[in-house]
Amino acid sequence: MAERPGTGGGSVAKRTEVREAAPAVRLPALTDVASLAGVSHMTVSRVINETGPVRAETREKVLAAIEELGYRPNSTARALATGRTRNLGVVALDSTLFGPASTLFGVELAAREAGYGISIASVSDPRRDSIAAAVDSLRRQAVEGVVVIAPHVVAKPALRAVPAGVPLVAVADTDRASIPVVSVDQRDGARQVTEHLLGLGHRTVWHVAGPSDWLEARAREQAWRRTLKRHDAEPPPVLRGDWSPRSGYEAGKRLLGERGVTAVFVANDQMALGLLRAFAEAGRSVPGDVHVAGFDDVPEAAFFNPPLTTVRQDFIEVGRRTFGLLQERIEGAAAPVRSLVPAELVVRESTGA
Repeated sequence: MAERPGTGGGSVAKRTEVREAAPAVRLPALTDVASLAGVSHMTVSRVINETGPVRAETREKVLAAIEELGYRPNSTARALATGRTRNLGVVALDSTLFGPASTLFGVELAAREAGYGISIASVSDPRRDSIAAAVDSLRRQAVEGVVVIAPHVVAKPALRAVPAGVPLVAVADTDRASIPVVSVDQRDGARQVTEHLLGLGHRTVWHVAGPSDWLEARAREQAWRRTLKRHDAEPPPVLRGDWSPRSGYEAGKRLLGERGVTAVFVANDQMALGLLRAFAEAGRSVPGDVHVAGFDDVPEAAFFNPPLTTVRQDFIEVGRRTFGLLQERIEGAAAPVRSLVPAELVVRESTGA
């Protein structure tokens, strides 16, 4: 067999490619900002860290140089200079659900707008030692304060395990906490929706409640029951779900076997979605035969079939108030014990709007 030219007796020669390494991109430094602005590096440091007096025109020149160069301060160096990390910790329980996830987003948005970073510790089990361990982990990251999103009943005693020296605010529906708490007014929201259904002429309102170990579920159920009694309506037996559409679907099938069901208040929109499916499969018209209302106003609620009457929770405002209270605690000011964000009834076609 003839050899291919240049193969050196039948062996294939290996060709080595030499490539030049791409030059490293140097990020702008504080001295670059100082040079462009025509000031000292100490002046730039004072502007960035807000640690001393700087003339307004000088500050503007420094800020313009920072913007032009795209300079980003070194957080470690800034912490050493100011003694402040401007970082907050959040302990989040069940952050996969709409309410806790939206609350977490609201807190993060408010903190970011104020120039704070966020470190998150997700906890699936709200026991005392779990929350304490999460707080301890955040403290090792030098956070200045901690937010605990604590919707569970068992989270209340766990909050007492947090060391007294840690600035702390909880997002929880409780009026018995020894720390500042923020929540949407669950009871007033449940009152509004129950009175709305009674006002449509129903003799009573059935309720599909959330899990009994959730503070919000308890508050909504209590307000529903009290509102019915205040209007001389007999509260029917409570059906209980787990916040999921499947549990709402199963509750809907049970309600189909009950007599005189003309109005249902469901403790969250996801369970209401499942209940609507059960009624549709059985040929029960909403709102023709039954009026249905939920709670939360998830983004999809306006596109349910039919669009769902529900109670809107302003989680962005919850985040702002939570951050504001925590900032007061960090700075040593006395913060209010409890802050309630109003709930808003949103009426749609599921109650005949």
